[in-house]
Amino acid sequence: MAGKKVLIVYAHQEPKSFNGSLKRVAVEELSRQGCAVTVSDLYAMDFEPRATRKDIAGAVSNPEVFSYGVEAYEACKKRCLTSDILEEQKKVQEADLVIFQFPLYWFSVPAIMKGWMDRVLCQGFAFDFPGIYDAGFLKGKLALLSLTTGGTAEMYTRTGASGDFRYFLWPLQHGALHFCGFQVLAPQISFAPEYASEEERKAMVASWAQRLKTIWQEKPIQCTPPWYFGH
Repeated sequence: MAGKKVLIVYAHQEPKSFNGSLKRVAVEELSRQGCAVTVSDLYAMDFEPRATRKDIAGAVSNPEVFSYGVEAYEACKKRCLTSDILEEQKKVQEADLVIFQFPLYWFSVPAIMKGWMDRVLCQGFAFDFPGIYDAGFLKGKLALLSLTTGGTAEMYTRTGASGDFRYFLWPLQHGALHFCGFQVLAPQISFAPEYASEEERKAMVASWAQRLKTIWQEKPIQCTPPWYFGH
């Protein structure tokens, strides 16, 4: 798929980590296909996760009472968001596929990646009312969560201690990505690599690389409640 552009939003502190290996093989395989791959290595970038008044480069519209959502929306329309946000928005705008690579923290993304979502996917850029879900501004783009867990696959079943893994995907895939218009591909979940054997870890990495060979042929999931909660 030469000519396709991919953005990998990567959140792990250690380049030699298992997440680092998954990120590396994704870059290698997608580049081999002729894709242009960009990586936002959030920890290496020292990306600011906090949504604050500092994100507004110009004057705020209401200096008396600060509302981040309102001010970010106004600043987005005026192109007055800070340069780090604008740079990430440009990467998203150019991407055909956005891959989020991260370890699961408390059934969600690490704080630095949550901050990326808070600051980058703002109203006016990623959505606007009524332009949400299938009408979100990022429609036509693909998104995929590639994550690692501390718990085993058995724990993330309907009868397991943590419940079906699809439950924790609801706020991430539906409430954030689909809300902004992304078509969401099935997640890539590497269960409990820390407790797996070296051979099992190699197999997980190989499985991810193999999937990426045909990633452009995949159909998005049906991002509706039954996919997450249906029996």
